[in-house]
Amino acid sequence: MNLFDLTGKTAVIIGGNSTLGGAMAVGLGAHGAAVAVVGRDQAKAQEVVDRIAAAGGKAQRFAADATQVDDLSRVLQEVLAWTGRVDVLMNCPGKNSPTPFFELSMEEWDSIMEVNLKSVVLACQVFGKHMVDQGQGGSIINISSVSSDPPLSRVFTYSASKAAVNNVTEFLAKEFAPARVRVNAIIPGFFPAEQNRKILSPDRIESIMRHTPMARFGEAEELQGAAVYLASDKASGFVTGSLLRVDGGFGAMTI
Repeated sequence: MNLFDLTGKTAVIIGGNSTLGGAMAVGLGAHGAAVAVVGRDQAKAQEVVDRIAAAGGKAQRFAADATQVDDLSRVLQEVLAWTGRVDVLMNCPGKNSPTPFFELSMEEWDSIMEVNLKSVVLACQVFGKHMVDQGQGGSIINISSVSSDPPLSRVFTYSASKAAVNNVTEFLAKEFAPARVRVNAIIPGFFPAEQNRKILSPDRIESIMRHTPMARFGEAEELQGAAVYLASDKASGFVTGSLLRVDGGFGAMTI
């Protein structure tokens, strides 16, 4: 059990008010981390804080727009005032759209890229720099998608943004390694959440099930193990630049 003990560590979950981010935040809190739940929807963030507290964990919510560097810089200072340190950063913001390629506007492209990619880069700059300067190592966990490689139909911009997240993850793993700050990504398969329900039509669901060996959707709580593993220096201290699939076998299938 000591391999997965996060006692004394502080985890900042950007987008911790989301379905998947909230579930992983609860998992980190259950293993001893103090969890900073960061997001725009403070009502949902409070629900996650309450779930962590109900299980005996320590958590606090922080309001921020993850695409704004000033917001993230403020949250960093607020978290430091709360616990005095940041050991884990998890980037969970996500935005999707089924707009066909020829109907895609640059306004929609920019909006999705801002949420899915810019927020990751900014958070890694703000919190990553603190962890590097802190000199005690750390773990950054980005949330990618099975649409990152190869891309999925109907979600062009989302797929492109998540492919870029993979690239950023691998690049920063090299950059931050001398400071013992590990950078990895989780690649979730299909976990029904608010951002993707609008594209899960009956024919789409049938296609997903045919391509998923386990023939079901994932449950949000099934991401907790991967999150705790990557957050723990004891369990994954030599793991960086990795893209960890939690997808029911989706990525293993061809036809």
